[in-house]
Amino acid sequence: MPDDDLTQKLQNLMQCVGISSFKSLSAAAGVSERQILQLRRGKLKQMRVEVLLKLAKVLQLSLSELAANFSDASSDYQVLNLTVDTRNLTQSINTGIDLVQENTNLKGEYERIVLMLQQQQELLQQEFQESGLEILESLLLFWPTAAQKARENPQLEAVKILPLVEKPLDQLLQAWGVEAIASVGSEIPYNPQLHELLAGVAQPGEIVKVCYIGYRKGEKLLHRAKVNRL
Repeated sequence: MPDDDLTQKLQNLMQCVGISSFKSLSAAAGVSERQILQLRRGKLKQMRVEVLLKLAKVLQLSLSELAANFSDASSDYQVLNLTVDTRNLTQSINTGIDLVQENTNLKGEYERIVLMLQQQQELLQQEFQESGLEILESLLLFWPTAAQKARENPQLEAVKILPLVEKPLDQLLQAWGVEAIASVGSEIPYNPQLHELLAGVAQPGEIVKVCYIGYRKGEKLLHRAKVNRL
């Protein structure tokens, strides 16, 4: 297609969008007048896709419409489409690679956190067991011997070996912050929040007797004390 025809066609398109000169078109699209001259000469194959996209946007055309208007041969249009498709394909591949890499990084971070939590759990469990064994050390060392002596001598007073159990148990509960609710045999005002009646009915404040001890940890109730009416 002659240059004059392409120039006239470009001027017609410019007039439709209110652009009066090639200099104004250059400023509006952010491209050089030399690049506009290439378009007027139908040399699309020598122009960058980015430049064509800017011109098409200002002229309110799609890229394919711009190519159809200023290509002097169908091969130019095909080359342009191939260039755009290749560019889009490259961008898609790069985006896919970035997503795969990001997913790989996230998976690695997740596995690292899971492993760290498992290690911390094992460490806490080990520390818990060691502290419990330390508190119960005297019971573990002396209780089997005391129990065997009690079996060998039925007349041995059981009260003498009670401290072997009571002291380490009290130490363990104290270390864990567990508090006993009253003591066995004590007579206390009935509190349905802390006490459980073994039989019958009692009113709050009525004196009851503790049969089985209860426990709480801070504000949390672990076990109600089991009580009976007097």
